[in-house]
Amino acid sequence: MSLASTSISQLAINTIRTLSMDAVQKANSGHPGTPMALAPVAYELWTNWLNYDPDHPHWPARDRFVLSCGHASMLLYSLLHLSGVKRSDGGEELSVSIEDIRNFRQLHSPCAGHPEFGEVTGAETTTGPLGQGCANSVGMAVAARWLAARYERPGYEGLLNHRVFALLSDGDVMEGVGCEAASLAGHLRLGNLCWIYDDNRITIEGSTDLAFTENVGARFEALGWRVYYVEDANDLASLAGGFKSFEASDARPLLIIVRSVIGYGAPKKQNTAAAHGAPLGKEEVAAAKAYYGWSEPEFAVPGEVAEHFRETIGRQGAERYLAWADLWARYRAEFPKEAAELKLIWNRELPSDWEAAVESFDASGKPNATRNWSGKILNVVADQIPWLVGGSADLAESNKSLIESADAGHFAAGSHGGRNFHFGVREHAMASACNGMALSGLRPYCATFFVFTDYLRPALRLSALMHLPVLYIMTHDSIGLGEDGPTHQPVEQLAACRAIPNLLVFRPADGAETLQAYAAAIAESRRPSMLVLTRQNVPTYDRQKFASAAGVRQGGYVLWQPQPHCDVILIGTGSELEICLQAAEQLLAAGIAPRVVSLPCWELFDEQPAEYRESVLPAACTRRIAVEAASDFGWHKYLGTSGAFVGMNSFGASAPYDKLYQHFGITTDRVVATARKMLGR
Repeated sequence: MSLASTSISQLAINTIRTLSMDAVQKANSGHPGTPMALAPVAYELWTNWLNYDPDHPHWPARDRFVLSCGHASMLLYSLLHLSGVKRSDGGEELSVSIEDIRNFRQLHSPCAGHPEFGEVTGAETTTGPLGQGCANSVGMAVAARWLAARYERPGYEGLLNHRVFALLSDGDVMEGVGCEAASLAGHLRLGNLCWIYDDNRITIEGSTDLAFTENVGARFEALGWRVYYVEDANDLASLAGGFKSFEASDARPLLIIVRSVIGYGAPKKQNTAAAHGAPLGKEEVAAAKAYYGWSEPEFAVPGEVAEHFRETIGRQGAERYLAWADLWARYRAEFPKEAAELKLIWNRELPSDWEAAVESFDASGKPNATRNWSGKILNVVADQIPWLVGGSADLAESNKSLIESADAGHFAAGSHGGRNFHFGVREHAMASACNGMALSGLRPYCATFFVFTDYLRPALRLSALMHLPVLYIMTHDSIGLGEDGPTHQPVEQLAACRAIPNLLVFRPADGAETLQAYAAAIAESRRPSMLVLTRQNVPTYDRQKFASAAGVRQGGYVLWQPQPHCDVILIGTGSELEICLQAAEQLLAAGIAPRVVSLPCWELFDEQPAEYRESVLPAACTRRIAVEAASDFGWHKYLGTSGAFVGMNSFGASAPYDKLYQHFGITTDRVVATARKMLGR
């Protein structure tokens, strides 16, 4: 049997299939089956429905295509190559060359095993961990709606309100974050969002019937989605019907359920798990190509296929881009202030004077929780950056995460211009959606209790991997939250978050440090930041007596050293800095010279020149004590072999916070006793 056809559409589809098979076979690694199955879906979408200009891949009004099933990366790389997507707007160099495809999954090739944002132009987000891409797409759709609501004006409709398409696997639909994100999208009535579900009914272990027999369409309808069924992924007319249905949106997101055959055309392996995550083998590749009627050599792109892509997506994209560019030129002339803000958003930049208002904020006064200081400072920052948007996972009152200005509003179904988001009890989808919003240029923040970073860590990790400046506001930071007990008291979370590369973790000690932490975090354009904040009140330190909190910008600084030399260094973060200072005063009275170091951000401190780090933690002073109501994991690099740690080595307990500090021995008396023992006094 053969699928040989003279149709240019079929030839183009088979080119996608054969490029994918050849790349996986040459790499001896990868996932060939899904690109083979979904080549018709991708072809139909890209050539006939996607608003995308290959010559301007960063065009702000382009439709977004998210390959949530990132293991099928060769599908995307084939599309980028065939469509002629450039590395930069107006550039000449292709994002993905045929040589890049030949080097699929090899070191320094942009064609990594899973698509990586920033490494290959055209990968709108990093995907592979299933569920993340589709959840990111919700954030992208949110951003499109928000930008349109805030910036479009009569006569300029379509300037910003683009659409988002995401291609999903069975795994994306099974993952909890996918369901969280779908629930949120349905609630918000994101009619600019289309998910295409590849219902091939095969997983690595075999048939999906092993673990997954639910009615997906019924579930999505219950979540507020429209559902369209395509019984055969090879039926281009039926696929076109689905995309046409999306264009006639009734303000609900659309799920297109496509029945496909994984490894389509491979006679021995199609419709089996063997086609999922391993090369087909040379004989099976040859047999599949024979089925397609393909006689070209490896990695071949027939000239007529290249021309076809240029005449479809290339020509259409150029026409749409030029029409948009004309609209943008007229908008820029009529609304210069709004246009200037949009350019900042697109370039991931901030207003030039945003920091002045932050620096002038008065963070002195009576004792207060750092979460309360955060709420005040957040609003100061929000007044300066109109595209700072975000919310909480149903904890806004506790997290102090509402933007309170009169015009801030709330993002909701039918009202997409609000700056306050209500994510519901969906921590994972919240963080993933914020990634999508950041990928669209907004400056998003999300908030919850610190212990619930366990529920959002995969998205947090991807914020760091993609260099996205998402702000994480995490309150109730330790046993200091008190009576809610060990289920809610973070112990190991600080160590876990500090272990994530490219993430700044701040644990400020008072209002002044919280202010500086905000200033440092907001200034970041290429990495996320996390503010870890107290529920209980902490002192406000007299900066006439103690060092300026500006040292937070360097990650750590000498807060107080009353003598010209030091016998012992006490290092603290957050609420435990008070314990260090109280202990230092007692030691000073006993004739021992202390130095108190505040170390709120390890990552920034570690980036400082060696001379600065030595000035704060001199190597000659080996008697060091760190105090933190958390695990000691990681502290060894500052304490050395002679240092000591006063903190947690177990889970917490339920009691008032002051009783807990006594119970677990995180006290001034213990620090003083530890220092005396070190010094033999």
